[in-house]
Amino acid sequence: MNTAEVGNRIEAKMRSAGAASPTINAFLGAVRKVLAGERGLLPEATIEPIAALPRLEEVSESVAGAEDLLNQLVVIKLNGGLGTSMGLDRAKSLIPVKGQETFLDFIARQILHLCGGGAAEPAFYLMDSFSTQKDTLDYLKKYPGLSDDGQLDFLQSMVPKLDAKTFEPAAWPDDPELEWCPPGHGDLYPSLLGCGLLDRLLKKGIKYLFVSNSDNLGATVDLKLARYFANSGFSFLMEVAERTAADRKGGHLARRRSNGRLLLRESAQCPKEDEEQFQDIERHRFFNTNNLWVRLDHLKAELDRGGGVFSLPLITNVKTVDPRNPNSPKVIQLESAMGAAIECFDHTGAIVVPRTRFSPVKSTTDLLALRSDAYRVTEDFRLVLDDSRQGQPPVIDLDPRHYKLLADFENCFGNGAPSLVACDSLKVVGKVNFAGGVVCRGKVEFVNASPDPKTVPAGTYVEESVQV
Repeated sequence: MNTAEVGNRIEAKMRSAGAASPTINAFLGAVRKVLAGERGLLPEATIEPIAALPRLEEVSESVAGAEDLLNQLVVIKLNGGLGTSMGLDRAKSLIPVKGQETFLDFIARQILHLCGGGAAEPAFYLMDSFSTQKDTLDYLKKYPGLSDDGQLDFLQSMVPKLDAKTFEPAAWPDDPELEWCPPGHGDLYPSLLGCGLLDRLLKKGIKYLFVSNSDNLGATVDLKLARYFANSGFSFLMEVAERTAADRKGGHLARRRSNGRLLLRESAQCPKEDEEQFQDIERHRFFNTNNLWVRLDHLKAELDRGGGVFSLPLITNVKTVDPRNPNSPKVIQLESAMGAAIECFDHTGAIVVPRTRFSPVKSTTDLLALRSDAYRVTEDFRLVLDDSRQGQPPVIDLDPRHYKLLADFENCFGNGAPSLVACDSLKVVGKVNFAGGVVCRGKVEFVNASPDPKTVPAGTYVEESVQV
């Protein structure tokens, strides 16, 4: 089957499912690249490391009058993810973080605080998925002031999985929903255009977009940063943080040798032979926090110039059509990262921000840190590290055999998180439950070598390894 026939079948399937034209065009463009042999790889020889960048703490912009920018700003939170890695089948943002307060509670209160309890400034939306939309909107009914027009979200797209041999849309009659997958958060741009929200925002005089992940409660609107972006003339600004040993497998910022543009390289785009350099945090110093600032009028101009799409770098993943069945047919899932759009504009920048603006929850270990007293809630409903931690979160290692799933994690810490404000590292091996009133200081380890669960009694544990 030739390229045109493959494209026709993909387009027909997407149109029958109601996909918007910008999403179809973006996906077909990605498919053509793959059929031409492109795999989205970025060899080390094609890029240059970034030696230095401006830092937020060095920015001299005054925040006086910066509130005026709020009526030109829209805040979007990416909220399409399910907590599948933690055994959930609903929006991750509905997980309680502090007491009964969920991610969505914190996000709503941050926005309402920012606009003084009103609804117009800044504008606020979620990019939901079909899987997260209903639960999310039902939950947010208790915050009627979040929207002034009754619309709180728009939907991210779904694209077909492709048969790994033929590149035709994959077929799986046992569960047709598994024939589809999200196209990565790079879908933000065609989805904004396709649903008409981009044009409506521009018509209302909104020029600036701040977008971040819903599981990152450190990503709030910083007026100093907003002023910096507005004064910079940039079309696109990426917040980055300095890589540590814990970040060496994550994506990094670099510069393309051929044209000097900034780019984002994800691990899936790194050839095997370049992995050592990819993971060298002294060479590639900065990673993308996925907190991004975008000029909407510039975005619209670039999308119009490209026929409604960005040519974002590909991320190609080979999986099975049923992720729970390793014997099901192999498929290709094509994705793109929204941060990769940094290469799509003539004038872009990056700024190093404190680690406090990056505290995502990807696992139960991240969740335990946030629930503990190592993090505190500010008056404007941010969740930040306690000052005594000097910007360094505790290092937590929970036995994945027993604490990877949220249900098991909740059983273990049913009496609340231990005190970790003075803890350098916590390691838990085996089935262990924590009583209330456990305090950990320095490096602490709890080990249960038996198959039966054991309880850590209340008390203070300092620089010790405890056989429970």
